[in-house]
Amino acid sequence: MSPQTPRLREPLFSEQLSHPIVFRSAWIPDEAAYPIHSHSRGEFVYSFSGVLEIRIGGRHYLAPSQYGFWLPPDIEHQGLTRTETCHCSLYVAPELCAAMPDSPCALTVSPLVRAILEQLHAQSAEPEISAEDQRLLQVLLDQLGRAECVGSYLPGSDDALLGPVLRALEANPGDNRSQAELARSVHTTERTLLRRCQRELGMSLAEWRQRLRVVRAMPRLEAGDTVENIAHDSGYSTASAFIAMFRRLTGMTPDGYRRGGA
Repeated sequence: MSPQTPRLREPLFSEQLSHPIVFRSAWIPDEAAYPIHSHSRGEFVYSFSGVLEIRIGGRHYLAPSQYGFWLPPDIEHQGLTRTETCHCSLYVAPELCAAMPDSPCALTVSPLVRAILEQLHAQSAEPEISAEDQRLLQVLLDQLGRAECVGSYLPGSDDALLGPVLRALEANPGDNRSQAELARSVHTTERTLLRRCQRELGMSLAEWRQRLRVVRAMPRLEAGDTVENIAHDSGYSTASAFIAMFRRLTGMTPDGYRRGGA
């Protein structure tokens, strides 16, 4: 987030929800944040456009549009945005959360889950939840219970050594400094930095950096920016190298994502 105080918005949640599964959606402006809060229900969060970041304690979680994020009941959290974001939340009564993960994590969103979310979003202005919608919400929850849990697609860290490195890369995804150079920038060794990556992120710094570039490319692709411009800003000398990386991580080319994934 920017150093300025973000514009605060009230969470979509209310403890007075009248049904065991409730769907809500909203647009959030850029550089905005929900207050830190928790609630008695589980929550599945998904962004139709843009990327919604979730802060839980000292950790930052972020998932692109192939994933949603699951929050078990009573987890204190905060949602933040860097760019304008359209997102939804599925609130699940505690007694229905048994099939869901017992810790926060990103979940793979299947084409069926996305189609249901889009259908619910299209009719979310309707004041009452019909019997048909209640059945659809139950199908959605059943599908989420079977979804692959991938931890966090792009985890963050407030570690004293690793945190500044991640923040520097977030500020400039095209930064091509080597791991040794990044380690020296925080006055540590490359070996120590790599150990912190595995401990804090569960992946190498090289993998994390590629995932960051994919996440930052997605809203630009949705907005119609060229692959060449995005590749250059992501630190690639050729568009083909960027396309190969994007395909490896997402299973589709940037143009394929622009046409279908977006």
